[in-house]
Order: sequence, then C-alpha cells, then structure tokens
Amino acid sequence: MIMREEELEIAIKVVIVGNGGVGKSSMIQRYCKGIYTRDYKKTIGVDFLERMIDIDGEDVRVMLWDTAGQEEFDAITKAYYRGAQACVLTFSTTDRCSFEAVKDWKKKVENECGEIPTVLVQNKIDLMDQAMVTFEESEALAKSLGVRLFRTSVKEDLNVAGVFRYLATNCHEMIKEQYNTVLPLSTPTISQFSPTFHSKSNGTIILTRPLKKSSKKKNMLKKCGMI
Repeated sequence: MIMREEELEIAIKVVIVGNGGVGKSSMIQRYCKGIYTRDYKKTIGVDFLERMIDIDGEDVRVMLWDTAGQEEFDAITKAYYRGAQACVLTFSTTDRCSFEAVKDWKKKVENECGEIPTVLVQNKIDLMDQAMVTFEESEALAKSLGVRLFRTSVKEDLNVAGVFRYLATNCHEMIKEQYNTVLPLSTPTISQFSPTFHSKSNGTIILTRPLKKSSKKKNMLKKCGMI
C-alpha cells in the first residue's frame, strides 16, 4: 500500500534534560498547557506532555519527555532517552552547578541516542540580578557544544515556544528527507511506557491507526516518528 505525503502525521520525541530545579517541568507545562506555578514537585523518573503544532501547513505532534535531574533516577530516565529525535539541555541562570553539568547531560543523551538536534536553554533570565552564569559563558558553552542557545523565562513566557518550534522544524525537515512509502509487514502497537514498534535507523516508525471520519476528508492512515 502506498501512502501520499499529505496523509501523514509526524510525531517528534523531545527529551528535556538538566539538573533538578532548573525549570524543566514548568517549561513543558507552560508550553503544553499555558500555565505557570511555583509549586511544582520534584519529577520522579519521567513525566510526559504533548502539543500539536503546525509546520509548513502540516500537523506535527511534539511529545515532550521531562526527565528527573537527580542521579538516583539515572537508571530509570536513561531508558526514556532512547528513540528521542531532539534534546533540550537546560540550566538555570541562578544555579552554577546546573551550568557546569550540561556537558555531562549531553553525553548521557548521546550514549543512548547518538547525535540528535539539540539546543541549550538558559532558563530564569528574569532573575539576572541573581545570576551565577554570565551571558558570555553561556554563549561560549553553546559554541563549544555546537548547539544553538536560547535564553528563556518560563515565568514570563519568554522564548519557550521558540525552543520547541525550532527543534520541531529541524526534525520535520529531516523526517521528510528520509521519508519512504513502504509500510511495515506487521502493524505495531505502542504505549507510553512499553512501546512495541517496527524501527528504522532514523528513529522513526510507521504506524497504522483505525479509520475515522475527518472534516478535512483525509485518509487517516498515518505515519508517526516516535520512541
């Protein structure tokens, strides 16, 4: 069976990593739900949210995996890096240790995923009067890692959406370049925590979904890039 490009839905798995307390959970809550609160509890293992966005007229599902920043959860969280197609390295303007840990976080993700589109996020820039990291230092780190730097304030909703749109756009272009129309021999099933899938070298899979009515009159057989 042949699929046309306009019949596809693309999903992109993004992992957000960094030390505890840098604002990872509040970042994905702000992006996916449009809310902000100071009362987030420490993430235990992994949290997951998603949001649909439009890129070049196509629906793209951005799946955000918020991982715990404490060492005691390493054995749990590293398993969830696998299959990620993009990464957000996060540190806090007010936390020097989180800045110095960025290179280690990048290595942890690359050990599971190889090289994937990545950005460096300096969060809490609304607290520059308490800064423990200079702009020059953050720029130098981004340059040494070969990634783009975003400065964000989740509290003020500054640049948060830009982080994920940038990564989703890059991944969208890569997936379209690598796209082929061959369906897997068997239909895979997936769940958030125990995925089963027919894998490709680029980290994407093709899924079949039940047909349903659509006002856009599109066939609902779709392709998802996922875990």
